[in-house]
Amino acid sequence: MNKPELEGTAHLLDELDKKLMVLLRDGRTLIGYLRSVDQFANLVLHKAIERIHVGKEYGDIPRGVFIVRGENVVLLGEIDKEKEDNLPLNEVSVDDILDAQRKEQELKQEQQKLITKALKERGLQLMGDLMTHDDMF
Repeated sequence: MNKPELEGTAHLLDELDKKLMVLLRDGRTLIGYLRSVDQFANLVLHKAIERIHVGKEYGDIPRGVFIVRGENVVLLGEIDKEKEDNLPLNEVSVDDILDAQRKEQELKQEQQKLITKALKERGLQLMGDLMTHDDMF
């Protein structure tokens, strides 16, 4: 007899005790074992790590037990153990990856400032630049 099809977040029950990768709305990536899920897709990850990628390097920050609100989950998938062992990336220390991430963010901010400046010189403004704090209230 066929197994009945689960609907909605009930599909996640099949993923319990599996090692999952979870991409969050703020861009962070978590990896851990799914221990619990509810009707709102809130997750409890055990032995969770936060994995930070910069270029061809990555670093893992241990997070322990991590509770994730379902509304913050963008993507969720099971980790393939064979592929995880053969990553085409170099693992570096937490300090090194955090430093690389900080430099990458600073570079992106500088690039955004140059784009904004170029647009202003051409008479264009980004929506966020049009309103001052006083305009909001």
